[in-house]
Amino acid sequence: MNEHVMATEAAVSTPGHPAIPSHAQGDYHFVRSFVAGGVAGCCAKSTIAPLDRVKILLQAHSPHYKDLGVLATLRAVPKKEGYLGLYKGNGAMMVRIFPYGAIQFMAFDKYKKVLSKQLGISGHIHRLMAGSLAGMTAVICTYPLDVIRARLAYQVKGHHRYTGIANAFQTIYIKEGGIPGFYKGLTPTLIGMAPYAGFSFFTFGTLKSLGLTHFPELLGRPSSDNPEVLVLKTHVNLLCGGVAGAIAQTISYPLDVARRRMQLGVVLPDSEKCLTLTKTLKYVHHQYGVKKGLYRGLSLNYIRCVPSQAVAFTTYEFMKQTLYLN
Repeated sequence: MNEHVMATEAAVSTPGHPAIPSHAQGDYHFVRSFVAGGVAGCCAKSTIAPLDRVKILLQAHSPHYKDLGVLATLRAVPKKEGYLGLYKGNGAMMVRIFPYGAIQFMAFDKYKKVLSKQLGISGHIHRLMAGSLAGMTAVICTYPLDVIRARLAYQVKGHHRYTGIANAFQTIYIKEGGIPGFYKGLTPTLIGMAPYAGFSFFTFGTLKSLGLTHFPELLGRPSSDNPEVLVLKTHVNLLCGGVAGAIAQTISYPLDVARRRMQLGVVLPDSEKCLTLTKTLKYVHHQYGVKKGLYRGLSLNYIRCVPSQAVAFTTYEFMKQTLYLN
């Protein structure tokens, strides 16, 4: 890392290009990269928080909404719990998603460089591998917060087991075996995250690369922080991110269902049948089938994951320019 020079006092300029603040040359790159990923994650999740709540209720077959579909549940939750009920668990989500998004995007860039430069793995495959590793790294670092968020989002007004984030942490730690209690469902999460994050980054990166290579004038524009770097136009970014999310979600959804049921643990009446990944998948398939079990809520997930990934990738690309990461 370069020795720190106050950005307000120094700038680097090149012939024909505007002056670039000195921190663009490397100062605080780690912090800026962390912030860019965190902001991208928060923006993405904030846009779909109500859909996330409904997805958890459907995946876990909440007895209060078990006979309802996606749209019916979206209408029923505000009637039963008020409009803020659609955002239940979102506080825990924001606490989790900032470091999650930050670690995932930052780790993706690092893993991609390591695979390409040190291991000699290049081409499109290094995006798939780097995305998978980045997703798993982010999951491991933030998983306890995901468990808390799922528990809080599953609660229905008048039937609360936890009073808030702190109480949920304390209760799970005391009653569910300490630290291991926060990692229920980690195995299916990691197994599911590998293809999801991998294909998400792979698809977006490949579409971006192909677009800028074959249609640079139509789809691209100079980066605001470095005119020598070509970036996708905003609406193209959104489209590529949405396609990436849809493909990744289709591949990994059954594992996401298993993960949620394992995370909810003792909250579910049939929790003893969902102790391992294999048992959970077999139980859900036998009890509810493919469409109403393993893929229950998938239509909602398409609705939520497409804009989520579109906003995530677009915001990250914007933040990279804002924070001089190009």
